[in-house]
Amino acid sequence: MRLFQNQHVFDYSWDCITAANWKKYPNEVSTHVVAVDVLRRELDTTGKILTSERLITCKQSVPQWVMMLVGGSNISYVREVSVVDLNEKSLVLRSYNLTGSNLLKVYETVKYTPHPNDPENRTLFEQEAQITAYATFTKVCNKIEEWSVNRFHENAEKGKQGFDSVLVILDESWKQTDRIVDGLVEKVDETVVDLKKTTDIFLKETEIKSSKLATYYGYFSDAFKRSNDMNSDGN
Repeated sequence: MRLFQNQHVFDYSWDCITAANWKKYPNEVSTHVVAVDVLRRELDTTGKILTSERLITCKQSVPQWVMMLVGGSNISYVREVSVVDLNEKSLVLRSYNLTGSNLLKVYETVKYTPHPNDPENRTLFEQEAQITAYATFTKVCNKIEEWSVNRFHENAEKGKQGFDSVLVILDESWKQTDRIVDGLVEKVDETVVDLKKTTDIFLKETEIKSSKLATYYGYFSDAFKRSNDMNSDGN
């Protein structure tokens, strides 16, 4: 058995990384991944834990001697089960190969968590793969495992580059959305200010009109009172 381990820090928040994970494929770098199909998706009763099962289809160049061992096909399938836990703030993806598993088994675990030193802005990526070959001769097993580790390393590098490209695109999209929202908020604020000014002017005009009306009412009331007094004296 061979063990492959990898670690990387993304300069994005865990929330951004988790959202971008569902948009990771297809991308222009990881061309070996040709399809991703969702088989199952479940949300627990608390609404905090999302479990997804996906079938990943890969197509890549394979050495002739490997093609002969696995049956002469360069198409392979991988089953992936991921768990997003909002309570723990973790995204864990576990996968294993379905194709050629009688000859080679690859168990991979990927984990995304907020970086311990900067949890608001950075995300820690941890990857581990256990690669085990099954063959009659040890020399053949070693050769298969060595080739698999090298290929896994290449794909991991492509995966990182591809994810980086997706993050750049999504980050610009998020910033554009933020600018639109900020613009809308600014417009709303301006409208509220204008409405307040209009309301203040209306209230002031109403107050002035009410004051004049009250004055006129006083004049009319006094005049009416004097008229009644004069009529009473005349009688």
